[in-house]
This record gives sequence, C-alpha cells and structure tokens, in this order.
Amino acid sequence: MDKGKEYRAGTMNEKRITRRSALRLISGGAAAMAISPLISGALTAKPLRNGVKLALVGGAHIHAPDFVNRMSESSLVETKYVWDPDRGTAESRQEVSGGEIVESPEAIWDDPEVEGVVIGTETFRHMELIERAVASGKHLFVEKPVGMDGDESRKIAEMVYDAGVIFQTGYFMRSSAVNRTVKKLLDENALGDITRVRLSNVHSGAIGGWFDGEWNWMTDLEQAGVGAFGDLGCHAVDLLLWFMEGDSVESCTAHIDTVLERYPGCDEYGEGMVRFQSGAVATIAAGWVDHRNPNQIEISGTEGHLRVTEGGIYLQQSEMDASGNEVWSPTEDEIDHPLDLFFRAVAGEDDLPLVNPGEAAAVNELITAMYSASESESWVKP
Repeated sequence: MDKGKEYRAGTMNEKRITRRSALRLISGGAAAMAISPLISGALTAKPLRNGVKLALVGGAHIHAPDFVNRMSESSLVETKYVWDPDRGTAESRQEVSGGEIVESPEAIWDDPEVEGVVIGTETFRHMELIERAVASGKHLFVEKPVGMDGDESRKIAEMVYDAGVIFQTGYFMRSSAVNRTVKKLLDENALGDITRVRLSNVHSGAIGGWFDGEWNWMTDLEQAGVGAFGDLGCHAVDLLLWFMEGDSVESCTAHIDTVLERYPGCDEYGEGMVRFQSGAVATIAAGWVDHRNPNQIEISGTEGHLRVTEGGIYLQQSEMDASGNEVWSPTEDEIDHPLDLFFRAVAGEDDLPLVNPGEAAAVNELITAMYSASESESWVKP
C-alpha cells in the first residue's frame, strides 16, 4: 500500500462504517496495542543505554525551555551540541542542557556519535533540517506542528519512513491518565457507536500577551504555518484522530477568526467541525482568547456518555454502574512526556507508544483543511 494512503485522514475506507465495525476490523492489531501500549516495552529484557548523545537543533519554540530541562535531567541522554540561528537563544538553552554550541547544524549531521536530534526551531525551518537529519541517519524528535501545512508534513513523513529512523513529536496530551482512559473506553466500545465528540483546547495567551516577546514568531504565519487555532487545535485534532482510530475523516469545515487583533495577520480563535465516515461528528475549539477551559472533552455514543470537566471524567454507562454524576477514576496510568519516551526509544526500548510520522502528518493535513474551509466558507475533504 502507498504510504500516503496509509495515513491520509479520510482515505482509509470509502465504505460507510460504524465505530463498532471499525474496531472489529482492527481488533488484535492497532486497537489492542492502544489498549495497553506499554506492555511489550515493560516486559523487554533489553537493557537501556545511558549517555546516548543527542543534539538540540533549534531552541526557538515556546516548549524549548522544557525540552532542555528534560535533556539535562535525563540519565539516558547527553547533550553533545546545541545549535540555533540566534546565538543568544543557543546560549540560553545551552546554559541548561550543556553541550557545545555550534555555528552550523552541519557539525551535528557530520558527527556519527550523535544518534538523535531534538528539533525546536521555528516551523518553517523543519523541512530542511529534517531532510538533513534523516540523510545522516539521526533519530528525530520534532516539535509540533511537524510541517508548515499538510503537503509538507506528508513529504516529511515519507522521508522519515524511507530513512527508517525513530520519530516522535510533542503531542503530550496522549500521556495523561485521563486521556488514556478515554482512549481505552473507546477501544473497548464502552460507549457504543459514537455520534458526537467535542474537544476544547484553549487559553488566554493573546489576552495576556504571552507572545509579545521571545515567542512572537509564533504569531507570524510565514514562520509558524498556523496561528492560534492551529497552535492549540493540533493537540485536539491529534486526540480526536487517536480516539477515533479506525474511523476515517470524510470532510471538515471551520470558522477561524480574530477578535483582539493583538498580533496582525494571526488568527486568535476558531471552531472546527469534522464528519467521519461512520456518521460521527466532532467539533474542535482552539484559541488564545479564552479565560477558562472547564470542559475539555465530551463524547456521546449509543450506549453511554462521557465528559471531562476540570480534568475529571464523568461517565454514564449503565453496564459499568456509572451514573455520570460523580468523578470516575481513571483506569490507566499517566505515561512519560513524549520527549522522555523519545529518550527511552533511542536508548534501546522497544514498542513504546510514539506518535508515528503518518499520524503527525494526518493532524497537519486536517488542520490545513480546516483553515482552507474557513477561508472558503465550505466543507473540505482533507
């Protein structure tokens, strides 16, 4: 099968399917792995290597300070090099991570001791850096969004698959106990056939001026690829496609807009709608102009209802003796941050629940389609 067809949102199956039938088709495969993605890794006898040499390739992203903290604190890895086109940014990150500051990433590509790179640059630099990284056989952690748009992200996914290197990206919401429990319930068909999904990922960044200084590039679509809707919406879309695994996207639409106009040319909020081949419909709320985000998830199905409010799961499912009136304890444990999972993978651990390049590309593709739908005021097929 062509790799592009494996991960393109909406091309899995032209036949109309139900959530239950989709899960039957993948039972024992992807769904079984999703139910307990750490089982194989937990039982592996292969010892992990300490001191694996990595390099930080770009530290401009708002999450880069967290990345260098994790690189510094991990016993599995050693930061050998730090590069950023801005010397001041490189020095700031190197103060935490350690390693040698290099003037060009070529020094990183040419060093066979460096096994992997953590890419935290502005998004428009990703394509060139990833192309050079995979050509030199480096494993990749690439901060989201992986590409500037859907087309670029698909090209990146092809490069990574062809190179056969380890890949990971920063969709940390998959690691939470709550979201992993929701995923398990869906994989077990506890809610029956899904009819509606609502996901919200918002904050008050534009109101509070979070992007006025060092992170201002994230408001420039020429550098970031997306504005507020894509920045936070990609996390929600990743959760949506992960939750609805086995059900393909049919079409989408969105309204994406500004209200404060604090950052010229940059959208500040939006709401997207996605139709799946099963008939399920999902809405995605994302933006930088919300004071609160009390209701993060709502999922309705023919056999139950689930919502996540203030981080607590409220489940109504009669066979599980769940009334929906009180918090239902997560059944799954929280797992490591995506970057820490990447460290473990490069150090030799197998079967970790990494986000594969196709999944990352599918998120980019759907976000790109929703921006296009907003501009054309129409429904768009990703």
